[in-house]
Amino acid sequence: MVVGNVPVKEITGPLLKKLCITIGAVRGTLHIINRKTAEVPIEESFVNPSPGKRPSPMEEAKIVDKVIQSGEPLVVTHINREEYLSGEVTSPEEFAGGEDSALVLYCLPISNGQEPSGTLTVETILHAGKNTGDDLRLLTLVASMLAQVVTRTQAAQEQVESLRRENERLQEQIKNNFKPRNMIGSSGAMRSVYLHMEQVATSANTTVLIRGESGVGKELVASAIHKGSGRTLGAFVKVNCAALPDSIIESELFGHEKGAFTGAIAMRKGRFEIADGGTIFLDEIGDISSQTQVKLLRVLQEREFERVGGQTPIKCDVRVIAATSRNLEKLIDENKFRPDLYYRLNVFPIYVPPLRERKGDILQLADHFVGKYAAVNGKNIRRLSRAAIDLLIAYGWPGNVRELENCIERAVLLCDDDTLHAHHLPPTLQSVELLPNQSGGLLEQSVGVLERDLIVNALKSTSGNMAAAARFLGITERMMTLRIKKYSIQVEIYHKSTGGAVPSLPNQAAVI
Repeated sequence: MVVGNVPVKEITGPLLKKLCITIGAVRGTLHIINRKTAEVPIEESFVNPSPGKRPSPMEEAKIVDKVIQSGEPLVVTHINREEYLSGEVTSPEEFAGGEDSALVLYCLPISNGQEPSGTLTVETILHAGKNTGDDLRLLTLVASMLAQVVTRTQAAQEQVESLRRENERLQEQIKNNFKPRNMIGSSGAMRSVYLHMEQVATSANTTVLIRGESGVGKELVASAIHKGSGRTLGAFVKVNCAALPDSIIESELFGHEKGAFTGAIAMRKGRFEIADGGTIFLDEIGDISSQTQVKLLRVLQEREFERVGGQTPIKCDVRVIAATSRNLEKLIDENKFRPDLYYRLNVFPIYVPPLRERKGDILQLADHFVGKYAAVNGKNIRRLSRAAIDLLIAYGWPGNVRELENCIERAVLLCDDDTLHAHHLPPTLQSVELLPNQSGGLLEQSVGVLERDLIVNALKSTSGNMAAAARFLGITERMMTLRIKKYSIQVEIYHKSTGGAVPSLPNQAAVI
């Protein structure tokens, strides 16, 4: 137990020792109740050689239990006599000395006016002609001081335990609740994204601006926010602003009336009108023209718009989620993006990190894509080879998750056994240096990569059994040992390994 930054034993230990020396006690014991287990262990003790018989631990436990239950002190006199050992307990006023000295046991509750927190037990020699009153008054004062220490300690412990439980609850909430089912990744960078998504999803109207490079999965973030909000029953309308020409983007967003322009043979609703009651996702918002920016600003400010060729304002209850891979601040400096629109969009920004900043998620994503495309193509690919994993981790991924998915899809098509190897990956990945400490030309390095790959796969298949792996590869155990040392392979990580089997995940799930 700890009071503040000071362990409670650093307080009770010296106090108990000083007390026992002051009154000439031969033994002192401090019992503190464990609130979790209801046990009464010894927290601190002081012992000097004592004459005569003393109560056994079982007998003393009975005294301690009785004091805790009653909340009143007990004094046991003549504990060196057979009467005590048979269970006799006397009160203080029944003993006032005798012809000979006696060994007396005092047991006092440690209580701060409430239920006892423990007991203070002291054995001392009572000489003839003296009574127990003086010692009892001193011990009562000490027990009161100890009660304050123990009360503060237990309060501090309860606070620490409460904080620990709250921390565990928050960690579990981050692990389970903040992570949408259709998104993959548990790195610290992605947990921050999940947390921001959870916070803004509870608000049905707050405008969100999702920032990040192309291919990181901004659309998935927007979809997850919509599904986690109160608008989940409404429409989720997606608009790729970069794919729409300036001549039709206004009509696409706000609709048009019949005869508004050549070819407008009927009234047509725009995306904002279709998304009424739901969410509209404006992807690549940095690519819209200045004229469209003005009209979009009005929608964000007034929550109304007019169809092209129309004059009647149309109210819309739409949540706007925008996304961009461009540097909007730079566009503002170049007068290509309106600062007032930027401030309207940037109410709650979320930054989605590139794949190179969350490399801990690469293997999890790769396993998912292997399972997905193996099922689509009817192949039984169970694992990624170690060399393939090394290449995936070492690569920079300028195309992010989208590029990773395309690479795995290609590799699955090329793979003809149950393991996806390094040579199945695109040439851009195979140019990554895997063995920086190995000298030699390209052929020697390629052979080394393949040899290490085969050894690792054999170890996975045999759960790290080197002898079995050597037999599987058709080499001696000595050759296996030399090669493991050569390639710095940690055999212990493959003990009881599942062989790197690809986890079963829904093939239709979107991922990030």
